[in-house]
Amino acid sequence: MRAGSHWIWIELRPNGGTAAGGFSMSFDIKSCQLMHFGPHKAIKGRITGVVRVRIGEDFLGTRTDYTLDLKVRSDIGQAHSEAIRHALLAHAARQLNKLKARHEQRLPAAAE
Repeated sequence: MRAGSHWIWIELRPNGGTAAGGFSMSFDIKSCQLMHFGPHKAIKGRITGVVRVRIGEDFLGTRTDYTLDLKVRSDIGQAHSEAIRHALLAHAARQLNKLKARHEQRLPAAAE
């Protein structure tokens, strides 16, 4: 994870493919930004927030760019704001990894 002035970039770990035909991702994550965060209203020690993700997707030869707002949370309790930001962005990365895993498409492989 690299910190910039306003943007924090999340590097997602790729899921491995198989030897017979790999996987192709249907979308790319361009950037992630923690929009806001604060204490949960009812659960003590839980911090909630929103991460805005910019996504680019190729579908049937058309490139579409859009944003996705993810609700994130962490049970970090009392901590420095940088630790809270790191925990919330890590939760967003886990959500995005799950989303990418669901959208992977197996490429057709020629019979050998």
